[in-house]
Amino acid sequence: MLLRTTLPTPLGSMLAVASEDGLCGLEFDVARRATRLWSRLRRWHAGTEAVDGRAPVFDVAREWLAAYFASASERGPAIALDLRGTAFERAVWRQIQEIPAGQTTTYGDIAAALERRDGSRAVGGAVGANPVSLIVPCHRVIGLDGGLTGYGGGLPRKEWLLRHEGVLLL
Repeated sequence: MLLRTTLPTPLGSMLAVASEDGLCGLEFDVARRATRLWSRLRRWHAGTEAVDGRAPVFDVAREWLAAYFASASERGPAIALDLRGTAFERAVWRQIQEIPAGQTTTYGDIAAALERRDGSRAVGGAVGANPVSLIVPCHRVIGLDGGLTGYGGGLPRKEWLLRHEGVLLL
């Protein structure tokens, strides 16, 4: 069974979903993103029902979000994550988790780190499939020209998050 709740942030509420193994979804409550998240969760948690409920990981996520929004340089508590995806998606998500607050990288840089020099587009797909926004900080991945490209929560949120972290945008 998956448990779900909403968590407040200064940028709007986020849909949080937990399995027995950890947080498996965290998305800004944008209708199309929620639809995509539920589609992914049904794929990777086949036969599992989602119900409103409480889970200890939600309290940890709430604390993590509070620390992040208070100061982007603050690291919130460690959160058990249940990230399910293809081997390539999980490799991309691990790379994203290595990007410190206040820094960015490009899709091409991630592809090169994974020895997929022609894989920028594939990296973009994996970044877009990230089920745990902010904690897996996909907003820190930008275009080769430094431009803001794609963000499930919307480009205004991506810009806000990067400014919050002290990234100077063009």
